[in-house]
Amino acid sequence: MKPSSIGNHRLPSSLLSCILRSHTTVRPLHRQTTPSQIPLPTPFVPDAKTFLSLIGRNLSQHAAKFPTWESLFSLKSIQLRKLGVEPARTRRYLLWWRNKFRKGEYGIGGDLKDVKDSVAHLRVIEVPVGRSSRSLAGPDAIKKLIVNVAPDVPVNEPKLRALKPVNGLKVQGAHTIVGPFIEPVKGTGGSIATVKVQEGMWEQRRGEKVDGGERRKLQVRRKRKLEESRKAKS
Repeated sequence: MKPSSIGNHRLPSSLLSCILRSHTTVRPLHRQTTPSQIPLPTPFVPDAKTFLSLIGRNLSQHAAKFPTWESLFSLKSIQLRKLGVEPARTRRYLLWWRNKFRKGEYGIGGDLKDVKDSVAHLRVIEVPVGRSSRSLAGPDAIKKLIVNVAPDVPVNEPKLRALKPVNGLKVQGAHTIVGPFIEPVKGTGGSIATVKVQEGMWEQRRGEKVDGGERRKLQVRRKRKLEESRKAKS
């Protein structure tokens, strides 16, 4: 077995060959690693600045750190920390919302298609109920749906019936659209409304800490009990 040298050490050629093979095998595997999936923006969420504004917790102050949509969804937690996204719970919150958005889980307005200048128009329409429900509701029964459509589309336009109903909203009374961040259009009786991008409209509020939170609860309560006991004895 002919020895070979690496630096000042001499190795058998068979061992050296094994090391070289393992080295060249690892590199292609590293190159094949793909980044996390980057979702497509939506008409209601067209860029990183809008996304950060919607999810709240003052993350919009970091908008300049994400020049592209890709950078917003590709940076890892350690990279976010280097950019100054602090504290750690804020980074976790951003990563949590990124993952939800990847899975198509949006807040109000996230799935709307007809959006102009960050504003979407909504309208109540009436459509016949399905055949399976007509036996209970009657042959002429209708149901009311809220759809996203431009304000200049005629109310009797056939394509309205094919639109997907808007999630998170409901019809109250005869034809009034109700839901969070809804603004009725004057003179329509509430049957036409708008929803526009607003700071924090998707924000998940943090719960109020009780006795210092879960990690410090026992310690805080123990100190309080000792203090109450000391006062009772004095």
